[in-house]
Amino acid sequence: MNQNSEFSTAQKKTKTRKTVLRVVTFVMLAVWGIVVLFPFYWMILTSIKSYGSYNAEHIPAFIATNPTLQNYLDAFTSVPLARYFLNTTIFTLITTAAMLLVIIFAAYAFARLQFKGKNLVFTIFLSLMMIPNELVIITNFVTISNLGLRNTFTGLILPSITSVFYIYLLKENFELIPDELYKAAKVDGTSDLKYLFKVMVPICRPTIVTVVILKIIECWNSYVWPRLITDDQNYYLVSNGIQEIRENGFGRENIPAMMAAVVVISVPLIVLYLIFHKQIMEGVSRGGTKG
Repeated sequence: MNQNSEFSTAQKKTKTRKTVLRVVTFVMLAVWGIVVLFPFYWMILTSIKSYGSYNAEHIPAFIATNPTLQNYLDAFTSVPLARYFLNTTIFTLITTAAMLLVIIFAAYAFARLQFKGKNLVFTIFLSLMMIPNELVIITNFVTISNLGLRNTFTGLILPSITSVFYIYLLKENFELIPDELYKAAKVDGTSDLKYLFKVMVPICRPTIVTVVILKIIECWNSYVWPRLITDDQNYYLVSNGIQEIRENGFGRENIPAMMAAVVVISVPLIVLYLIFHKQIMEGVSRGGTKG
């Protein structure tokens, strides 16, 4: 009887401990979720405040008493934001497509082809990741300027068509494919190019989709390089447009209109992530698994 009572008491304590742990976990996740989502809430809130009411606030208000959509209209009328959208779309699509071809061929070469000095070359490639981006930007700026490619889409695109990290990620995935498939394909007379696009690329599709999405986000959010290499409105990207809107505040920064532009610009990326978030998680997990 005593043993049963002690066992029952131990079960209750274990159940209580698990319940407390679950509640604490949920509370911590809820707090973390609020911390992560609050900037988005503040961005949307600011975008629906009028320019006058926003500047009149001595203490930031967490609720908009007189919401307005005028800032969204100002975002598109104060600067040619629609043109910047088009420029950004062109820049993003061409850069992503070019980079995808480059990294697929490079990853295939490092994963499947045998050539002298392959390991040394790949080690040098990886060491490039240790170089600060600021140094690369300076070098790229000098090179593009010397080639006379400032204020051109070519100058915007060229420095972004490769990525050491994406090559490494895709190489790791290519190496997960059994060598027997390659040998069988060669016995059947399949060329390396056909084997790459008919076998390896479809198998590694989740990782490739991840790379494409991450590159699209990177290009869409690009700020420093477009600001540095372009001073012609015909080649401005949305990042340039946001800065213009911010400075178009009649002597003060037009933060509400800028936030409205940020909301509009962020929508495509949010939708893209919501649609493909499972593929992103799967691709990243595949890239971190080998053997």
